[in-house]
Amino acid sequence: MQKSIWALFFTIMLALGLHAEEFNKMATGEPELVQKGDEKAYCPVCGMSLKMFYKTSHSAILKDGTAKQYCSMRCLAADWKSIESQVKQIVVTDVKSEKLIDVKSAFYVVGSKVPGTMSMVSKLAFAHEADAKAFAAENGGDVMGFDAAFAKAKASLNDDVDEFVKKKQKGAYPMGEKIYNAKCQKDQIHLHDFNTIAELKVGLKKTQLCGAVNEQELQAVSLYLWEVVRLEVHDHTTTIHVEKDEKCPVCGMFAYKYPKWAARMNYVENGKQISHAFDGVKDMLKFYKDPTKWGNYTKHKDTELKILVSDYYTGEAIDGQKAFYVVGSDAMGPMGKEFIPFKTFKSAQTFMKDHKGLQVIEFSKIDEALIEAQEK
Repeated sequence: MQKSIWALFFTIMLALGLHAEEFNKMATGEPELVQKGDEKAYCPVCGMSLKMFYKTSHSAILKDGTAKQYCSMRCLAADWKSIESQVKQIVVTDVKSEKLIDVKSAFYVVGSKVPGTMSMVSKLAFAHEADAKAFAAENGGDVMGFDAAFAKAKASLNDDVDEFVKKKQKGAYPMGEKIYNAKCQKDQIHLHDFNTIAELKVGLKKTQLCGAVNEQELQAVSLYLWEVVRLEVHDHTTTIHVEKDEKCPVCGMFAYKYPKWAARMNYVENGKQISHAFDGVKDMLKFYKDPTKWGNYTKHKDTELKILVSDYYTGEAIDGQKAFYVVGSDAMGPMGKEFIPFKTFKSAQTFMKDHKGLQVIEFSKIDEALIEAQEK
């Protein structure tokens, strides 16, 4: 009788699928990594271990031969605007064989019971349609091609970002802050020496400036440093000085109240040195394009012009005509949508990825139509 009861119990367990091991995204052997350099084992967007999330990894092979390997379709989508024109091929890991295959021939199971990687909805690829259908039959989800799956990933990108920021605020950031304050040699960590979070992780791992930490701790402290501390660090030597009585000639606001966004234009008018402070790059650009529109000013001569803007990451006063600007990000200035300035193109690219920017543009290529677009 007792044997019959146990037999019935195991039959129910098998029917419910409770015997099956939870789906593991980790590579069962050595993962096929296509990136080069010391940071090749980490996603360049979020820094997560590619070995740990190998079965959801996607790689973009660029026209110049370089490759970028992401932990997920979500991180590929997050980086897409900066690489789209350079992409030659995209490959993905076949869940069953763990080999890299072209996404054009892959069959995706979207929305199965398997948790997503950096996304609320999972997207798993298979080389053969039969394998995808069998997986979907057991785990749920819809079978579709890459284009349809990628369209869903791009459409949900903002929601995914918001959701995972909330999760990091509850988990990774507090853990990272605790490690940073307790273990790290703060004065020896120079965040602006790194262009990606992956480079930062490798740097911390090599130097052990935060001690001997495991992968979870390394990810947490790297996220905290990259996404929290980096935006608060001001290691500049010079900033734009604004007097308390200086008003922006375009909007009339006191510019000194917004030091993070300050911009300045110096030029010669009728032999006299003129200097204006602005509460943001957008208003400075409006004035630059047509000073006469904003008061009794004459058109300046570019040869006598000097423009200073504030690097968003460092606060340093930099040459506005040599800076790189991110347009269309989620960072709002005192006057709403803003041109976000950076000293280097790489810093601008990093910010664009982290803050949903639309493009990086040089000063000389900014026209009045683009300025007007920031008012909408």
